[in-house]
Amino acid sequence: MLYRVFPHPQLTCFLLLIWLLLVNNLTVGNVVLGLILGIAIPGITQPFWPNRPKVARPLKAVQYILLVLWDICVANIAVAKIILFKTNEQTHSHWLTIPLELRSPEAITVLAGTITMTPGTVTAMLSADAQHLLVHCLDTDDPEAEVATIKTRYESRLKEIFE
Repeated sequence: MLYRVFPHPQLTCFLLLIWLLLVNNLTVGNVVLGLILGIAIPGITQPFWPNRPKVARPLKAVQYILLVLWDICVANIAVAKIILFKTNEQTHSHWLTIPLELRSPEAITVLAGTITMTPGTVTAMLSADAQHLLVHCLDTDDPEAEVATIKTRYESRLKEIFE
């Protein structure tokens, strides 16, 4: 019974929190409206989630989020240095093909999003067989090392979280 009312309890809590942050006013009415939205939106969208992704290790997911936030901060500084102090001739951009071990569509989406959110890299395409990601790297002298870093730093952690 509880599952029918709250098909995605974490999403309900998340939507309530986002609603309260958006309105920036903690009142009973805003909490009630946030709860209504938090219950209605997952209920309406439940048919589009036939196979919900399972997060095997939620604590690892929190660690992954903190790691990505740290990497975004560090990459912002690195990209600023590239833009401010390197000429076009000194910048070595490359297209990288990253072979994937991930099979979950959700995990692949999180990996592609992580790469895109990190300044200096952008995911351009997923191969038709979902075996490779095409990534553009703004500046690297060793493309193989960049691929290895993405696989060890992000993909291996996502395998632990989703599989």
